[in-house]
This record gives sequence, structure tokens and C-alpha cells, in this order.
Amino acid sequence: MPSTNPYAQFEKAFSKGGVNYKYYDLPSIDPKYDQLPFSIRVLLESAVRNCDNFHILKKDVECILNWNPDNKLGQNDEEISFKPARVILQDFTGVPAVVDFAAMRDAVLELGGNPEKINPICPADLVIDHSVQVDFSGTSDALAKNQNLEFERNKERFTFLKWGARAFDNMLIVPPGSGIVHQVNLEYLARVVFETDTEGGKILYPDSVVGTDSHTTMINGLGVLGWGVGGIEAEAVMLGQTISMLLPEVIGYELVGKLGPLVTSTDLVLTVTKHLRQLGVVGKFVEFYGPGVGELSIADRATISNMCPEYGATVGYFPIDENTLNYMKQTNRSEKKIDIIRQYLLATRQMRNYADDSQNPRFTQTITLDLSTVVTSVSGPKRPHDRVSVKDMKTDFAACLMNPVGFKGFAIAPDALQTCGQFQWDDGKSYTIKHGSVVIAAITSCTNTSNPSVMLGAGLLAKKAVEKGLTIMPYIKTSLSPGSGVVTYYLKESGVIPYLEKLGFDIVGYGCMTCIGNSGPLDENVVNTIEKNGLVCCGVLSGNRNFEGRIHPNTRANYLASPLLVIAYAIAGRVDIDFEMEALGTDNDGKKVFLRDIWPTRNDIQEVENKHVIPAMFQEVYSKIELGSKEWQTLQVSESKLYPWSAVSTYIKRPPFFEGMALMLPPLRSIRNARCLLYLGDSVTTDHISPAGSIARNSPAARYLSENGLTPKDFNSYGSRRGNDAVMARGTFANIRLVNKLITKTGPRTVHIPSQEEMDVFDCAERYREEDTPLILLVGKDYGSGSSRDWAAKGPFLLGIKAVIAESYERIHRSNLVGMGIIPLQFLPGQNAESLGLSGREMYNINIPEQGLKPGQHIQVEADCNVFDTILRFDTEVDITYYKNGGILNYMIRKMLN
Repeated sequence: MPSTNPYAQFEKAFSKGGVNYKYYDLPSIDPKYDQLPFSIRVLLESAVRNCDNFHILKKDVECILNWNPDNKLGQNDEEISFKPARVILQDFTGVPAVVDFAAMRDAVLELGGNPEKINPICPADLVIDHSVQVDFSGTSDALAKNQNLEFERNKERFTFLKWGARAFDNMLIVPPGSGIVHQVNLEYLARVVFETDTEGGKILYPDSVVGTDSHTTMINGLGVLGWGVGGIEAEAVMLGQTISMLLPEVIGYELVGKLGPLVTSTDLVLTVTKHLRQLGVVGKFVEFYGPGVGELSIADRATISNMCPEYGATVGYFPIDENTLNYMKQTNRSEKKIDIIRQYLLATRQMRNYADDSQNPRFTQTITLDLSTVVTSVSGPKRPHDRVSVKDMKTDFAACLMNPVGFKGFAIAPDALQTCGQFQWDDGKSYTIKHGSVVIAAITSCTNTSNPSVMLGAGLLAKKAVEKGLTIMPYIKTSLSPGSGVVTYYLKESGVIPYLEKLGFDIVGYGCMTCIGNSGPLDENVVNTIEKNGLVCCGVLSGNRNFEGRIHPNTRANYLASPLLVIAYAIAGRVDIDFEMEALGTDNDGKKVFLRDIWPTRNDIQEVENKHVIPAMFQEVYSKIELGSKEWQTLQVSESKLYPWSAVSTYIKRPPFFEGMALMLPPLRSIRNARCLLYLGDSVTTDHISPAGSIARNSPAARYLSENGLTPKDFNSYGSRRGNDAVMARGTFANIRLVNKLITKTGPRTVHIPSQEEMDVFDCAERYREEDTPLILLVGKDYGSGSSRDWAAKGPFLLGIKAVIAESYERIHRSNLVGMGIIPLQFLPGQNAESLGLSGREMYNINIPEQGLKPGQHIQVEADCNVFDTILRFDTEVDITYYKNGGILNYMIRKMLN
């Protein structure tokens, strides 16, 4: 049984307004406390408060207190347990979580237990945000049309989630049409400091969160420690489990100076992203400090924290300061709440003054950026950390066209560089596009739409552009998807909406949309012209990811940019432009208009922001957010605690994860006579693995839906069908840009080795299943980078993949593989499939010891006559426990029943 907290003597209290508030006096525990990074102090507080020598041990607390900046990852790694204060889910990963909870209830009942034990213990906030696909853009009623279409397509999924909100306690669901999960988290859900009722008063402790989207890190800009985890791991946290993690290195990132008057926060974040990616911060905390931090708004900080997955760190943390509390006031948090937060943070020395160097903790390593050196930038054409200064964009794109195929190359033949194509538009005019032509321009994604400075900046730029008579070509698909209703509010109040709409940037809905691949279809004339002429056309978006095949299959080059530059490139109609030397167009008098003529300064933007971004807006928008739209309110749901699964549903299906499960642990077995399903290279992202975007008409998923009586117009997106494992398994590795070394062409195909027959990945996996052949993957570096999608692990599990052998893994994806019972193996340093002479056509045996399995041990692999050692990437004893149970959810069921 849990014992008394050994740190109970450090509990203190204060009274305010007749209420008694308790907290743990962290500075009194040990003098070393003041040397700890502020992010580590949050881990420490959680360990102290939850220490019961059962879930969290006293040695966990001591380990954190003794955090040593000289310890490097991989050397004397210290494992600790961490209990986050809450979990946040977004729609696409929230649906599978609720599906799994519902299926777990069924499994518990079938094994003779009480199904209502399966219930969130840790508070869970679920925001329905990612579902909109922009079918309608550039029209005055785009928002209404898209939201009506959203409910028409996704009514069944919404009904299921509304059932979940009633069936499960401690779960809050924010209805569709409210905003992007991370912005709603920043503006409304974040507590900064929790108040929880206990005997004798309320206990105060820092807000901390894990979420099922890698961009959960955005909340670190508000001083809330949080990061993305796999959907499977998040479900375990909801069930009261701790997270097992290695105590991280903490990189101190010092900011000095001030941003230039024409530079945006987007330019800053793209600079930071490239800088930290080059430094190498995977698996580490980055903590910002220095006087330059005080110059940044919370929205600026959140923009930097949001891009944390793109520079590879676990978190990009900004400790709480007075600016944080001022933001809470601006976003309509109560003065009383803010006063209590301030008093608690000062008492526990968790509040920073960035101008006071004496507060600087010790860091593993420190680096410095002078904000005055940041220049206007974009990133692309295929990765978010490939920053290009705007002044170099024309020459850089020209080089990309000629470079060999790769992250910065398309290998266009010299005689095809000037290729162009013409098409007729609805207005009867003929238009010409070429390499570099912009066909998608989207102000989208939480990275920037949370930031009033760049959103209002885009509005002011649009105003000046329209007043100068500038326009955008009608074939360019333009869209504006704000992060929350507050953004719409202040854009309207500031008077810039009509100018944005004049340029085609109508509000189309609230969600990630284009950034997640939901731009909707391009006009067939545009698509045909691109495909016929082999053009490298472009998408420009204010998003955070531009991996191949993510934005749209017909935009081979995609650039991340500030909302202001999205509009600028849309007006130019191409990315190969030198804005200094080339005009955007001509004004009403025929005079040339350059970008500098319409670009607002930071002071211009700040003046408008101070006037129009006010607490009353946040109060009005968020006072009714949980009520939802009329469509949401009228959804009729079952009152049953067990979900009434429909045998004919193509949206919500009971998953097969718990079929045949027994209470007793199955014995460990080696993997024998396995085949390689796919042989992949470096930087394979979850966009390559997990089903995302629209469902191609010639895909296995499309065939399945057709067999169930659906026509292509009703296929919807993979995201919308994440509650149906049959669709998702068929969409795994369905990315058209997948490069599989077992075949010669790019695409979602592979080879059935025994027959040498080429086929779709899913069909090949099914053939192997019929032959009772286990499967593995061979991959290169950074396997599973990108979004923290649980289906990037669930899908391979359903395909029959038992192990992955990679050069290295992205942190969240490795955890997801473990959570599904898939073995992550890593080549020894300096080795890879190529150096070992592997072709992927061998028969593989992986020798798993039946006893004494340990984290990080060497595992022998036999590939025909080739025998080599790999590193077992079970990083903790908890990982091994999950694997022995066949996955984390199976472990939770057995734990509750035993």
C-alpha cells in the first residue's frame, strides 16, 4: 500500500480571502534547488507532492534534486517517474483514445471486472479541432459552408465524442468550431498553477501537461511544462500512471538584444529552429533566459515553443515572469487567481525576472542569439529547419530545381527549367504557371495564428495591398483559418477583415487545415497543368511542417512563412522573386509597388494590438465555448456506459487490440523467419507512416470503403476515420512520397519477397499474414520524426510488424512503438543496413531472451548468413514491462484486474 509522503514536513500554507492554500516549500528541501533550471523545478515539485514510495519513490526526488549539468544523455542516465497535472487531446488522436477506453471497458467486462474502473483519473481536455477540410475557400460564406460540411461528414464521430464526454468522468470536450487545440490551451485551458481541493484547504502546484500532439509544447511559452506523447501513453496517464523518463539535459538558450522593426516572430522561430537543429537537442530540454526574453510577448514565446518538435527538443521552456501574468490578465483570467499564482510562485522561487542574471540557474550547455541579427526568412522546400533568408529565396529556389533529388533538390533537367503550362479559368482568361508558381497560400496552424502581432500584421499588409490595387491570381487557393474565435474578433474589430477577404483570405474554419494536409482539392485545370508539365509548384503557409506529401500531392515545394509573407508571395504568384529588386505589381496609377511599400513595422502592429486585443474578447468567446454550436447541441447520444458499437459503421469500430487477451502474461518469444516489409531511408516521418490527408481513390482504404457501399465523395479524410482500424491499417505507409528501397519507384508499394510480386503495402502485409510470416522494418536515421501520431505505431502493429531496426528514433515515436508492443532496435554506432550489406530481402531472426531482458542491452539479429548486434531501445524497465504485456493498454487492463 502507498505510504505517507516522506516530504510532508515541507508542506506550508497561507490564507487569502478566507481560503487556506497549501503548497510544498521546495527551496527549503535542499540548497541545490536554486541551481536547478526552472523546468527541472517543475519535475521536482511533482515528484515531491506525489512521492508515496509506491508510484513515485524518494529516490526519484533525490535524483531530480541532484540533477547534474555535466551528465550527458547516454552517460549515467537517470530514470525518473513524472505525474503531469493533466492531459490534452486533439480530435484526431482524441477519437482513438476514447475508442480505446470504450474497448478497454468491454475487455474488462469480458474478463470479469467492473468496466467503470476504466475512467480518466488525470483531468483530460479534448479539443475537436483538426477536422475541417477546406473545400470552400475564397468565398464570403466559406466558414458556414465548411462547418456545415464538417458536421455532415463527421456527425457520427462527433456523436461518439459527445457520448464519451458523458460516459467518462473528468473529461472536458471543447466542441468543433472553437479553435486549434494548442491555442485554446494557451488562451483558456491552461491553469499555470492548479488549485485542487484537499482536506484542510486547496493545494497549489504548477500546471503541467502531456498531449497527443507534438505541438503540445506551445504551452511552454506560458511557463507550463508540457510536451507531446503518444496517444497510447497519454491514455495511461489518464488512467493514473506516471510517465517514466530519463532526467534530461537542459540547454540554456540566451536571448539578447531586440528584433528589428520589420522582423516578425516567425522569422525568429525559423532562425531558432535551424540553430537548435544544427546544435542537436533531441531528447533535451531547452530553457530560454536572458534580457531578450523580456522583449518577447507571450505569443512570441509560444510561437518558439510551438516549433519545438521541428528543432527536436522535448520542450522549449520559458519560465513564468510578470509578462506571463499580464497575459493571463489580458486573456480574462481573474485578478484573484493571478494574485494567488504570483504569491505561490514567489514563495517557491518558480518565477523569473529575465533582467536579473543572479537568477540564472546552471545549464548543461549555453548558447546565445542576438535578436538584432534575425532577418526575414522562410523555410523549405521540404523541411521546417531548412531556413532561407527572403533576400536569398530566388537563388535558393533556382538551385533547388537543379540539385539532385533530396531535401533541397528536385533534379529538374536543364532543358526543362523554363517549362510552363497554360489553362483556362472560370473567368474565361488564360493563365500560365511554371516552376515556382504559388498554387496554395494559407494562413493556418497554431504556430502563428496564436500570435496577434503576425495576424494583425498580415491584416495591415492586406489593407495596404488592396489600397494600392494589388490582387491575387484567382487560381491560387487562399485560406485563413484562425486559431480561435478571439482571433476573428480582433481582426474584425481592427477593421482588416474586408481587406483580407478582398485578397481571398476568407475565414474558412478553425483548425490546422492546410498545415495538416486538409487544404481540399485544387482545381482540375491547375492539377492537370502541373502533372502534364512536371511542374514544381508551391504552397506557402504559416504552418510548422512542410514535409513531402503533407501539404498537397501537387505542391512539390512548400515553404513555411509568416502570415505577412504568405500574402506577399500570393500576390507575387511565385516564390522565385527578389522582393528588393522586383515589384509585386503596380498601383492604380501604374506605379510599381514593392513589398517594402506595404510592409507594416512592429510599432504599427503593436499600436493596433494594444487597442484591439483586450480581455473582453476572451471573456465573450470563452464564456460559451463548451456549449458549442446548435448542431452540436442537437446531437442525440446514448446514455450507456458501454458504447453501442455499430457493425456497419465505417467511422467508429471496436479495435482488435484486446482480442484474445488473457489475464496471465504471455511468454517472451524470439522472432523467427521474419520478412522485411519496407526498407526505408533517413528522416521517415509520421507523415510517411500514419494515414493522413485525403483517401486516394486507388488505395486499399478506398477499396474497403467502396466495398462498404461508399462513393468517393463520401470517403472523407483519414483523420476523420481514425476511429476505424480497418481504414487506418489500409492507409498505413500510403504516402505517395514514400521511398522504399525494395522497389524502384516512389510510392506506397512494396515487394512480397517469396513471390517477387509488387503490390500495395497493405495487400503485401495481408499476404504475409496468411502465410503466418512476422514482419520487420529496416530504416535509417530519425525514424518517426514529425507529429506524435499514435497510428504511426498502431498501423504497423496491425500490419503485423513485430520489430523495427533503425539507425535512430524520434523520441515520441519510439515510445509509441513500445506502447504497441513493437520492438525498437537500433544499429550499433557507425552501422546501418547498407554498411552491413543488408538488401531487405533476407529472412530475419531476432533473438529475444526469455529471461533477464534489460534496457539498452544488445540483441542479436540473424539475416540469412549475416549476424549482427543491435541495441534494444527499451530505455526503461517500464518499457520492458509494457512489452511483456503486449503493450501499455493491455498492461493497464491486467493491472486493474489483478
